[in-house]
Amino acid sequence: MSCLLQLRGIEKRFGSFAALRGVSLELRAGEIHALMGENGAGKSTLIKVITGVHQATGGSMEMAGRAHRPRRPQQAESAGISTVYQEVNLLPNLSIAENIMMGRQPMWGPFIRPVEGRRRARAALARLGLEVDVARPLGACAVALQQMAAIARALDQEARVLILDEPTSSLDAREVAELFAVLRRLRDQGMGILFVSHFLDQVYALSDRITVLRDGGGVGTWDVAELPRLDLVGHMIGKPVAARAAESARNEFRGRAAAGFFQVEQLERRGVAGPFAFGVEAGGATGLAGLLGSGRSELARMLFGIDPATSGKVRVDGREVALHSPRAAMAAGLAFCSEDRKVEGIVPSLSVRENIILALQASRGPLRRLPECEQAALAEKFIQALNIKTRGPETPMGTLSGGNQQKCLLARWMAVQPRLLILDEPTRGIDIGAKGEIEALCAELRRAGLAILFISGELDEVVRNCNQVVVLRDRRQAAVLEGGAISLQRIMETVAAA
Repeated sequence: MSCLLQLRGIEKRFGSFAALRGVSLELRAGEIHALMGENGAGKSTLIKVITGVHQATGGSMEMAGRAHRPRRPQQAESAGISTVYQEVNLLPNLSIAENIMMGRQPMWGPFIRPVEGRRRARAALARLGLEVDVARPLGACAVALQQMAAIARALDQEARVLILDEPTSSLDAREVAELFAVLRRLRDQGMGILFVSHFLDQVYALSDRITVLRDGGGVGTWDVAELPRLDLVGHMIGKPVAARAAESARNEFRGRAAAGFFQVEQLERRGVAGPFAFGVEAGGATGLAGLLGSGRSELARMLFGIDPATSGKVRVDGREVALHSPRAAMAAGLAFCSEDRKVEGIVPSLSVRENIILALQASRGPLRRLPECEQAALAEKFIQALNIKTRGPETPMGTLSGGNQQKCLLARWMAVQPRLLILDEPTRGIDIGAKGEIEALCAELRRAGLAILFISGELDEVVRNCNQVVVLRDRRQAAVLEGGAISLQRIMETVAAA
């Protein structure tokens, strides 16, 4: 296979900080090449160098044998490189066709030719095996179709290299299978695909070769068939997997009964989700398991008062509490990490320190400002305790990797010392090393008596971390499994039951 994109010794510095240190990579025509590494390893920075968002401070790049030095993304697109990001960066108020043709609309003099634009959009989607109404607003489409539109946009640009940054993080199993079928078809047509993902199963199911980055440097490149999974993990983190160290801690909690200081009694939001009935004990972890759309996040938002329940009761220590707002939920001892950390979690323009003390300051009110010295001490304490990789507490939150942003959100809620922590997809979009660290941290918090409501689309995470599992189906409670009854097979059977 001919080489499409060649990177040699790429370096990128931000002041004295080396984000990339001598990274080399070769992407071939007709290949799906996985780029792996922990959060903060340099994957996103490398993609931005390839696509002209950042300019390399060292090394060289070639695209199809010609020097590649893009100064802006448009130059990379002109060279045949297109990128689809985890968050689809298109305009939801425009139609599918308008998004695909944006910036390249066919013209007749000063006038746009919408009929020709829709024809080209349909042709691009046809290459993906899709027949849809291209006049439909993109915002009315499922996330999977929005990502397909982003890929179709790349095809209309006649891209030869397609970079996919965590394309499956918001897709269910069926949508992932459909996307993979499309990517294999594009590979067979000679396109080179750079695939960034934290899902090992998907990487091994789809990719031909794997390149691993660690701490901004290139570790190596291997054929998938020649790289066992444990070896891959070892290359990524450079040390034993943190999840193994936490295994005994997880097993401490298996088999506990869940009478619970926190009781949910026939809780329901009419027409949306419910009813639900279960208990959570101090030091326990209750998992919410089910398919995408089964009601997991809806229940979490009810409990934290974001979308209040219309009926049912919640009791804390036997006393009924009204969770009609997030402030009321916090007063009852609840904390909530949303699945959408970018929109509902972090404040990217604020510093790490400011993000960590946000909930604590809110609980004190505007007139009782936390002194600067206490803020700094609190931030430094959690940076050290949670191993948050940052240049310092004043680093803007938006510059941190996804895994480190997630740790900062955990630190924010740990600072207010809640009794029940609701974690909605806490490991989504982060690498396996950070996942292990977060799971180990949850085990430590449980030892200290904190209760956790753990929501994850990865059922093995639920089985591994929880001593009680509430199985959801069609936004209703299907079963409650406890102790030895918890298994991947049992959860899947419950989800699939008629």
